[in-house]
Amino acid sequence: MPEESPSTLALAVAQFAPTADTAANLAEIARLTALAADRGAQVVVFPEYASAFVDPFDDTLASLAQDLDGPFTQALARIAAETGAVVVAGLLEHGTAGRRVHNTVVAVDGGGIRSHYRKLHLYDAFGQRESDWVQAGSIEPPRIFEVAGLRFGLQTCYDLRFPEVTRMVVDAGADVVLVPSQWVRGPLKEQHWHTLLQARAIENTVYVAGADHPPPLGVGQSTVIDPQGVAVAAVGTATDVAVAHLDPSAIERVRRINPSLAARRFTVAPRG
Repeated sequence: MPEESPSTLALAVAQFAPTADTAANLAEIARLTALAADRGAQVVVFPEYASAFVDPFDDTLASLAQDLDGPFTQALARIAAETGAVVVAGLLEHGTAGRRVHNTVVAVDGGGIRSHYRKLHLYDAFGQRESDWVQAGSIEPPRIFEVAGLRFGLQTCYDLRFPEVTRMVVDAGADVVLVPSQWVRGPLKEQHWHTLLQARAIENTVYVAGADHPPPLGVGQSTVIDPQGVAVAAVGTATDVAVAHLDPSAIERVRRINPSLAARRFTVAPRG
């Protein structure tokens, strides 16, 4: 097997099923991060609600929430320090609206938080009402972080159905968009997952990586998509990691051939 170019960055998507037991979730995150790092991963992406998850949502959700820089994030920093990888994972964060929490993603290295993102579009669809329990994040400039010369941006699950979110992240300079998710199973949902990940990569000429919960609640199929919409690494339905090697020059090559970002005639502006 040919060696990867030293100019590439190894990115892993890590798929597992979080529970209400944060300690058990952290043990699994530590195990999977070590597995990914052993395979060379410099960035490891975990699903939405990786700190704690209950199904269906109930009042225990608020009791499982933590501060942005609380024990869960501090534990992620220790895992990152031990493995040398940047760890990206979903966090139940204390909200400011009564019992509702923030659905947050944190990117953490051994020194602490590199970036964070609070989910903007809540999953009030397909018979679900996430907004009954979760407080939407404020619209803010995307927080981009860099690893080995590549710039990373964050969004979450249902945000994938809103192309403006990804476009704003790319306009802020992201080369790679990370999408921690709990993509609920249902009719055609696997197809939606793949199609939307590919569309966001193709229309923005960037890498897109989605990490999901496995069945029976999620669709699984955590995947890394390249700037031409090709899946370059994927997990099936098991608890596992998949590692992709991201080549910055691939983004440059695709944009020379297909300069769609430069040719567009519209910008994105928030509605409120």
